[in-house]
Amino acid sequence: MSTLGSRVYIARLTGTAIYDPNGDQVGKVRDVVATLRTENQAPRVLGLVAEVPPRRRIFIPITRVTSIDPGAVVITGLLNMRRFEQRQSEVLVTSELLDRTVTLLEDSSAVIVEDVAMEQGLTRDWLVSRVHVMRKPNGLRRRGATLTVDWNEVSGLTLAEQDQGVENLLATISSMRAADLATFLQDISLKRRVEIARGLEDERLADVLEEMGEEDRVAILAELEGERAADVLGEMDPDDAADLLREVGTEKAELLLDLMEPEDAEDVRRLMRYEDYSAGGMMTTEPIVLTADSTVAEALATLRRAEISPALASQVFVCRPPVETPTGRFIGIAHFQRLLREPPATLVGSVVDTDIEPLSPEASLNEVTSYLAAYNMVAVPIVDEHDRLLGAVSVDDVLDHLLPEDWRNKPRTTNGGE
Repeated sequence: MSTLGSRVYIARLTGTAIYDPNGDQVGKVRDVVATLRTENQAPRVLGLVAEVPPRRRIFIPITRVTSIDPGAVVITGLLNMRRFEQRQSEVLVTSELLDRTVTLLEDSSAVIVEDVAMEQGLTRDWLVSRVHVMRKPNGLRRRGATLTVDWNEVSGLTLAEQDQGVENLLATISSMRAADLATFLQDISLKRRVEIARGLEDERLADVLEEMGEEDRVAILAELEGERAADVLGEMDPDDAADLLREVGTEKAELLLDLMEPEDAEDVRRLMRYEDYSAGGMMTTEPIVLTADSTVAEALATLRRAEISPALASQVFVCRPPVETPTGRFIGIAHFQRLLREPPATLVGSVVDTDIEPLSPEASLNEVTSYLAAYNMVAVPIVDEHDRLLGAVSVDDVLDHLLPEDWRNKPRTTNGGE
């Protein structure tokens, strides 16, 4: 049964699928837009911020919502694909109100906002009516007592953000993919963006920065303490870390490289020597490399590692020892589908494709693109003048350089928007 007219908790609504009247999914809820009113009146809900392909955030008026059920929001009418832009009088409930420290008027105690509820009134308007708060813990207790109160029973929700936590917001966005979280961060204030970045684990933040545009990720990195910034860079793919350090300026890049683990810094420094749009500047120094005497079983086990991208997991680069880049002499490539057809004990050297001609690190973007297209490859080996494997350029690295810098912000025509 539809909950339209009932109480809806907004943090739980985040991530809910949005469907059109035909039952086709058109996007997901990412936030709720409300407008603050005078005399501590409950804010009026204006609509939803929805994420539609390809990671584009648009505005859907609340008047277009026909039902809100557990796991599904149904809307009517055509989608306006214009990118959502927050106005000065508007507040993003999930992004800006969760974790806010406010005052409970009953006893003047400080409480933390854990969730906010909206309800539909007699006039059919949706209002932000209730606030679920937690008292600050005392002694050894990790959590304080919680209670739900009316909007007008607390003060401080209309004030500018000050020392706002992120615990509840991090829980709300924890299931987002890195690319979706990058889009989410792009559309909130820099202050809130930095607070969230500081609350993320190093590996998670590294994944998010790899998905962000140049200006946004430089701004976040600039707000992180030196050692924390270096730790995050160490978790990034070396080619992405090199790209980011090129953007922060030579002096700061050197300071951060000095703070990184020597092994990580060495890989990044090596990549920074190449031009950005050359094969050397685009390649990763961490492809899958095995020796010819490795077995097919070992190769497939390596390809199954969760942290390896699909493009790099499509093939194994076979080289003489050492297998860390720069490796021994490059021999050839063992393709994933060929490995699947062989007995587990078969040696990789017996199924290697030696007809693949590698490229030099000075090869241009156009040369790499033509190579991938001509040979139907998803990654190309890059070798030095001694035929040692330096790294590999994958098709996703090429796409990042072929698309315009602001491609993440550009609209894309979809059937849902027509």
